Amino acid sequence: MAVFPDKNPPALIGYYLGVVSLIPVVGLPFSVAAIICGFMGLSKARSVPSVAGKGHAITAIIMGSIWPIGILGFLVFYLLTKAGQ
Repeated sequence: MAVFPDKNPPALIGYYLGVVSLIPVVGLPFSVAAIICGFMGLSKARSVPSVAGKGHAITAIIMGSIWPIGILGFLVFYLLTKAGQ
């Protein structure tokens, strides 16, 4: 079992982009790229069983999704408070 997915670059790149995507304000473009790379890495890990990186790919998808979900939650909260005024 490989800890470092050297044969699955999309999973590894997505993982690092997911970490960068957690930076406030500038993280949104990185989160989109992390999600895309995460799905590409997950697809590669599933199609070729000898290729590691499934965990990195799933982490990239989850971390890349945090920022857009947070923005959506803030937007819904803002609109609900404006509607109540």
